[in-house]
Amino acid sequence: MRILVLNGSPKKKSDTFRLTEAFLRGMNKKHTQEVRVVNVIEKNVAPCRGCFRCWEREDGHCVIEDDQNEILDLYRRAELAIWSFPLYCYAMPSHLKAVLDRTIPLIRMKMVREADGRVRHEPLADFSRLRTLVVCGCGFPDWAGNFQGLRAMCKACFRSPDMVCVPETPLMNVPAAATVAEPLLARFERAGEEYAGTLTLSPETVAALETPMIPAEEYIRHVNGL
Repeated sequence: MRILVLNGSPKKKSDTFRLTEAFLRGMNKKHTQEVRVVNVIEKNVAPCRGCFRCWEREDGHCVIEDDQNEILDLYRRAELAIWSFPLYCYAMPSHLKAVLDRTIPLIRMKMVREADGRVRHEPLADFSRLRTLVVCGCGFPDWAGNFQGLRAMCKACFRSPDMVCVPETPLMNVPAAATVAEPLLARFERAGEEYAGTLTLSPETVAALETPMIPAEEYIRHVNGL
């Protein structure tokens, strides 16, 4: 499987990306996948200008000459796109959002009404085989109230993506928290094995991945240094 990983963390030692790496290890256990990781923070991707020149040309490329066109070419070839990033202001970090905004060269201006009743732009290429997985981590100690906005955006942008939203991810790079972080990494690895076999994640698996590692009050005490 051709996998494109869009790593949206701005840090080299990324909490969220440790989880994504474990997932990829699981995917590679039985069959080696073709994985391409793009560290978006290292790329030159300008904001969308809203010029719609891409819709005039319909060649799948943006008129801005930067690194986005390489990403668009990789995206068109991918069979699985993994968007991996920390939660910033209840959404994606701005540099990754710029990549998402500038995927409009992959659709046409023409609008179509689909079976679910929604009106969408017609895709420029055949993305019927493209699957999407979103892995997002945040520093809050719980799930409720923190990921709903992101889930709504991803559902609209990616149709029906698999999503894993993980609280307390700063624990991933705290040596003293290894006793709770390592089991979560192991669960992500098993989830990768599951996904490689079924191309989806069961609700039970997602629930296990999203369960906080330690009780909320204990996490808050550690963060606050109490």
